[in-house]
Amino acid sequence: MIKVDFHSHSSESPDGGIRTYQYGNIIESGLLDCIAVTDHNSLTLALELAAKYPGKIIVGEEVMTSEGEIIGLFLSEKIMAGQSPEETVAKIKTQGGLVYIPHPFETVRHGITVEALDRISSQVDIVEVQNGRAFFQNCGPEAVIWATKNKVAMAASSDAHGHKGVGTTYTEVQAIPTVGNLVDLLKTANLVTDRPPIRTLLYPKGHRLRKRFIKS
Repeated sequence: MIKVDFHSHSSESPDGGIRTYQYGNIIESGLLDCIAVTDHNSLTLALELAAKYPGKIIVGEEVMTSEGEIIGLFLSEKIMAGQSPEETVAKIKTQGGLVYIPHPFETVRHGITVEALDRISSQVDIVEVQNGRAFFQNCGPEAVIWATKNKVAMAASSDAHGHKGVGTTYTEVQAIPTVGNLVDLLKTANLVTDRPPIRTLLYPKGHRLRKRFIKS
C-alpha cells in the first residue's frame, strides 16, 4: 500500500514549519510514500519540492475563500485568496486540479460552511473526513455523512504544521496518486488515524510568533 498525506504546511505558510530537508527525510525514510504540500495561499515551496522529488510531492494550495478554506491539488499556478467558493473551485478546475475540502464545517479553523459546500457539491472531488489536528472540534462524522450522501471520495490527512505531526494520520491507496487516478484510488483506500503528539497543536501559533519576531 502507498501511504499518502494530502494536507501539510511547509515553512512557506505563515503558521507552518516543515522545511525542505524534512520533507526529504519524510520521503526518503519511507514514513510516507507521497505527501501534498498545501501552504496557505502559496505554491512556491510546493513547486520546488515537486521538482526535487517527482511523483512524491503533490503541489497544492490551501486557499482562503470568502466562506472557508478549500484546497486545490495538482496545481501549477497560485490561486488568489478572498474569492467565493464557486470562483475558487472554477480556478482549480481550470488548471486541471482536484478540489479537496479540508476540515469542513469547523469554525475554529475556517472550515467551509455546509451551505457553501452544498452549493459546490458537484465540483468537489475529495472530502477530508479525518484530520490529524481535529482535537477540539472534530466534525469528521458530519463530513462522512456529507461525503456519503453526495457520493464524494473521502480521505485522511495530518494537516501537519511541523515535521513531528507527520506520519500518524494518512491515507493508504494502491498506487502513487495522480490527478487522473486519485479519485478512483480512494474508492478502496484505507484511512489511518492516530493522534500526533499533543505539543504539535502548538506549532501554528508558535510558528506565527517566531516569524513575527524575526520580521521585527
